[in-house]
Amino acid sequence: MTDMVEDRTDVQLHRGLRLAALVVAVVIVCGLGLSNLLRHWEKYATPGAQVTALALLMAVLAGEAALLTRGRSWGRLCAPAVAVVLAASALSYATLPQGQTSTTTDWIFGAANWAGLVVLFGRPLRDTGMFLAGHELLALLNVFLLHDPTIQALARFATGSVSVVGFPLCVAVGAAVLRDIGARAAAARRELEQVRIAEAVAAESHRRRRQRLGELSAHTVPLLEGFAAGTLCPQDPEAQRRSAIEAARMRRLFAEIDTVANPLLHELRHCADVADRKGVEVELDARGRWPTPPVAVRRDLTEPVLTVLATAASRARVTVMGGVDLVSVSVVADSGEVDVPAPATPGVQVETVNTDDTVWMEVRWQPTPQMTG
Repeated sequence: MTDMVEDRTDVQLHRGLRLAALVVAVVIVCGLGLSNLLRHWEKYATPGAQVTALALLMAVLAGEAALLTRGRSWGRLCAPAVAVVLAASALSYATLPQGQTSTTTDWIFGAANWAGLVVLFGRPLRDTGMFLAGHELLALLNVFLLHDPTIQALARFATGSVSVVGFPLCVAVGAAVLRDIGARAAAARRELEQVRIAEAVAAESHRRRRQRLGELSAHTVPLLEGFAAGTLCPQDPEAQRRSAIEAARMRRLFAEIDTVANPLLHELRHCADVADRKGVEVELDARGRWPTPPVAVRRDLTEPVLTVLATAASRARVTVMGGVDLVSVSVVADSGEVDVPAPATPGVQVETVNTDDTVWMEVRWQPTPQMTG
């Protein structure tokens, strides 16, 4: 969500800068440029060429307005659009009256630069610099090739170039600096957000770990206290059964904090490891693919299994089957009749069948979008 807000902020900043540059270009081209063109209309030998040059610049600005409205950039059309701007400059200079370079009659000298800027806005500064250099070169060639270069003409060209090149270049540099500042600020916000998320995750993990240890202590501490006080005998089968169950619960607790692809199978393997250490032959079979159950559901699914495994005498088989709409964990072992607590999570059902010294137990859970999302 934070990345989406930051991306939207960067887009809005870039859009605002483009809009500001377009407004300046429209004012200069359609305002000052058109005004100077009309004011010196009688001086042009072929005024139609000047009108065509102005129309080309206005078409480029209209294209920028359309792209800005749709939230798009010039992309592959950038080079053709710059070529149109330079062609308009060349057309205007080719029909410019003698000795009028860099004067108000030369209206395109201070207009085409802004039209090219809006096309190149947001691109590397070298592109803008190359365009402005090309724009200046066309004006300079007009002085030397089409007209007689005079000291006055060169002086006007030099002084006019300060604003023709300087102002658009300053705008481009300022926009690049603002974009860089925005990108750095966005990166800093992302890093800060990542630190906060990591701290929150660590705090939540610590809280859950303490909660789980507290839940274990309700059964484990009395058991240890009984051994310490001598009220429980390590050779007592019931004490051994309780110890095996608590050991399996602790192994499951440690497995819950591991990051694995299938947490349910991972925790079942840890539960089976306690029985395996006692010499019980345990088979674990998994079939199908299922969504990851929440921690509370996994505890309800594994609690009957670890209870049966802890009391198995010599053999046990655990089978996990599942799909998108059902997860089933069953265990069969020679453990005799066992008592398991009722599931704490709604939707989890336990079915038990006892036959002589063999017990079969199945735990079923039906996932819902709310619990798996």
